[in-house]
Amino acid sequence: MADSRRGFSATPQGGVGTAIERDESTATTFKRLMGYLRPHRATLVGSGALVIGASLLQLIGPWLQGVAIDDFILTGDKPGLQRLVLLLIAVYLGAWIMSVIFGRAVAAVGQRVMAEMRQEVFRKLQTLSMRFFDRNRTGDLMSRVTNDVDAVDQMLSQNLLQVVVSVIQIVSLITIMTILDWRLTIAALVPVPLIMFIVSKIGKRSRPAFGAFQKSIGGLNAVAQERLGGQRTVISLDRQGEARNEFAEVNESTRAKGIKAQTLTLMLMPIMFGMGNLSSVSVVGVGAVLAVTGDGNGVTVGLIASFVTYAARVGQPLGRIANTVTSVFAALAGASRVFELLDEEVDLVDRVDAERLPSVDGRVDFNDVDFSYDGDVKILDDIDFEARPGQIIGLVGPTGAGKSTIINVLNRFYDIESGSVTVDDHDLRDVQQDSLRDQLGIVLQRTFLFTDTVRENLRFGRLDATDSEVEEAARLANADHFIRALPHGYDTVISEGGSNLSLGQRQLVAIARAALAEPRLLVLDEATSSVDTRTERDIQAALLTLMEDRTSFVIAHRLSTVRDADQILVIDGGRIIEQGTHDELLAREGFYHHLYITQFRGTAA
Repeated sequence: MADSRRGFSATPQGGVGTAIERDESTATTFKRLMGYLRPHRATLVGSGALVIGASLLQLIGPWLQGVAIDDFILTGDKPGLQRLVLLLIAVYLGAWIMSVIFGRAVAAVGQRVMAEMRQEVFRKLQTLSMRFFDRNRTGDLMSRVTNDVDAVDQMLSQNLLQVVVSVIQIVSLITIMTILDWRLTIAALVPVPLIMFIVSKIGKRSRPAFGAFQKSIGGLNAVAQERLGGQRTVISLDRQGEARNEFAEVNESTRAKGIKAQTLTLMLMPIMFGMGNLSSVSVVGVGAVLAVTGDGNGVTVGLIASFVTYAARVGQPLGRIANTVTSVFAALAGASRVFELLDEEVDLVDRVDAERLPSVDGRVDFNDVDFSYDGDVKILDDIDFEARPGQIIGLVGPTGAGKSTIINVLNRFYDIESGSVTVDDHDLRDVQQDSLRDQLGIVLQRTFLFTDTVRENLRFGRLDATDSEVEEAARLANADHFIRALPHGYDTVISEGGSNLSLGQRQLVAIARAALAEPRLLVLDEATSSVDTRTERDIQAALLTLMEDRTSFVIAHRLSTVRDADQILVIDGGRIIEQGTHDELLAREGFYHHLYITQFRGTAA
């Protein structure tokens, strides 16, 4: 069992609110899913005509076999038999060609629908606020985008095809059998009501079982993603055993739910094939009685042979339908989870009358700002300060004091509960979010780099930047020299997570990326915390140039980073407890003085 005391738990930790979870009826989910097929009605109608034609040709075959027995084999008409065999070959070949065209068309429609659904899901994720990602694990969201959508893909591209074909075959079978002889038709269908009753009972139990199974897969992916993402920490702390145990626990739960869901549906296939055998026995028995007693009224050996084939085929489409039940229920459960995501309300939206933020000078005002992540525990309490254009504002204080939350609010990752935050007298809630972030550059403590070339990672700061502008930004951040020393210079591909760069190099790339964006407001969140002293000096020199004429907010644990700031805000417990320049705060001999002296002694030691 996972040891939560060592930081391993199968449940999300530190989330805010409640993860998305909603139950939707099977009928509602299916109806909504079918809505994605409406734009492709013409293709589906044409495909339906093909499958009807293929089904009719396949059903003509057994009838022709009966004709061959009665009219050619029993009478010894070899030329007639040869002609009939050629006709049978043509019939079955035509059915095969129609089936191939139909299958390809339906598969193409399924793939287009899946591409649309994936795009819709990804677009939705781009509209959701940080609160949503706080309370939902990345692994589970990835499972919705991949596993759940793939389950729907399996149903639309393959299983729905089989179900449609099977239904058409059943209707066609019953129709042609009734035309040939209604008595033998009844004999063939005697077992069907009992089988359908059993299937309905199993189906009712399978739906919730597959819903639980799909959710369990999401949890399994979440655990795997989190632990693999933190594998360096796991190894360094020698916690591989705990990680294995945690994954084994969640994996076992998923296995148990999978067995429960699939055991129910796996019983359907043998039941269906058993029904085919019962139908064949029933046809032979009734047909023999009718033929022997002389009351057959046209029941011949050839007709009985045809009906035996038809009876066996009644079980085949029903068996295929039963065989797809597992995938269908998995798909409906997956679709329900996808729709939960698509229906998630966006809690951070621009007002209808929101305007674009014009080019700003950089005056920032926090006026009596209160904020909490969960609506209960206050993280910021009565934050009040002014940053004038071009000033450097230092934010210092212990871990968890609220420094990064101030930056989150300035970025409008979250909306505040009371007070106001303005930039050049524009309340952030009255302007469009993208227009704010276009003028705000940020370098985070944990640098994220994409698996792409160094050049494209830098260009992410401004997509229309030329190569010369990219390289100039790198020179400004003192990154040009190490980039040119890489195997392929600016065209070197950065590995996943930036593992082929040092921590300091990653930070320099992030700073260059921010410089390329040319923001009016600049945020540096522990921008030099992961580098050595020499690299820190290089970064500091670049930052001084970068911060010229820009309003800059610098979060720092190293107080030397902010000693030249125009204003230092000392944060503790979500409140500004001291405010002033470095020299002013030292002279007061308060909280900042204590932090500085403690850090200075630690550095000296």
